[in-house]
Amino acid sequence: MRRDCVQIAAFTLAVLLLAAALDSGVWLTFMMLALYGALLAQAWNVLGGYGGQFSFGHALFFGVGAYTQVIVQVTHGVNAWLALALAVAAAAAVGLAVGALTFRYGLKGSYFALVTLAFAEVFRIGAVSVGFTGAGVGMMLPLNESFANLQFGSRKGYIVLMLAFVAAAALVTAWIRHSRFGAGLMAVRDNEDAASAVGVDPQAAKRGAITLSAAFMGAAGAFYVQVFQYIDPAIAFGPHVSVEALVAAIVGGMGTLWGPVLGAVALHTLADLTRNLFGQLPGLNMVIYGVVLVLIVMFMPRGLAGLFTTARSVRALWAGVARGAAPSSPALPPAAKHDPGAGHG
Repeated sequence: MRRDCVQIAAFTLAVLLLAAALDSGVWLTFMMLALYGALLAQAWNVLGGYGGQFSFGHALFFGVGAYTQVIVQVTHGVNAWLALALAVAAAAAVGLAVGALTFRYGLKGSYFALVTLAFAEVFRIGAVSVGFTGAGVGMMLPLNESFANLQFGSRKGYIVLMLAFVAAAALVTAWIRHSRFGAGLMAVRDNEDAASAVGVDPQAAKRGAITLSAAFMGAAGAFYVQVFQYIDPAIAFGPHVSVEALVAAIVGGMGTLWGPVLGAVALHTLADLTRNLFGQLPGLNMVIYGVVLVLIVMFMPRGLAGLFTTARSVRALWAGVARGAAPSSPALPPAAKHDPGAGHG
C-alpha cells in the first residue's frame, strides 16, 4: 500500500509541475481531457476490473451526477461545491440501488451488461420526458468564473480539480488492492462460488464496488457540466461515455492501478493524431482509430500495463541467466541418482 501511495503522490506532483510549466491552451486541454478519461476508466475499473462485472451502462451514473450538478445550482441556487458533493452522493445512491436490484437476482456476465445498458436508456428517455431536466433541449449552466462557482478562467484550474479526482480514485483502487474488502471482491471475480464457500458475501462485495464506481462516474459528470456548461439527455446517458470508460480500462489493463491512466492517455493521443492527420478525409480517422484499438485488444490482452509486467519478467529472467542460473529440473529420487539400473526391473 505504501508503494502505491508513493507512486500516486509522484504522479500527482509530476502532473502539477507539468501543468504549471505549460502555457499552450492545446496541451492544457489535452491534459484536462486525458485526466477526465482516466477518471472514467478508473471508475469502470473498480467494478469491471476488480469486481469482474462488465457494465455497458456506466453513462447512467455519469448522467445522474451531471444533472444533479446543474439542477441543484440552476433550479435551487445551491453552491457549486455543495452541488458537487450532492452529485457524487446521488450517483452513488443510484449505483447502490442498481446493484441491489441486479445482484439480488444473480445477474452477471452478459445479462448484467445488458441490464446496465437498459437502465441508462431508461434514464435517457426519462430525462427527455420530464420538465425539470430541460427535456430534450437540455440545461445550461450560467458562466460565472470564480473559485466559489467552480468555474476557472484557465484550464489549469480544471486540471487541478480533475487531478484531485483521479488521485482519489487511484487511492481507492490502491486500497482495494490491499484491503480485506478488495481481497473478497477479487475472489468473487475469480470464482464466486468458491468465495462464498470461504465466507465472502458476493452480493455485499459487488454492491460496494458498484457504489464506489458510480460515485466516481458521478464526479466525472459533475466535472463535465462545470467545464462545458451544458448537458442534455444524449450527452448525459448516451453510450459514448460508457464506451470511453470501458475501452480505456481494457486498453490500459483491467484490474491494475495505472492501466486506466495509460489507456486514457493512449486513446486521447491516438484520437488527436488521427484527427489531425486524416481529419480532412471524412471517416478515415475513425477507421484507423478503430483498427488500432482492435489490434491492441488482440495482441495485448493484458493491456498496456501488461507490457511493464512482461518487461520486468524478461529482465529478471535475463539477470538470472547472466548470473549463471540454470533452469531447475525435477529432483530425482536417490535410487535413480545412484543406481544406473533403477527403473529397469
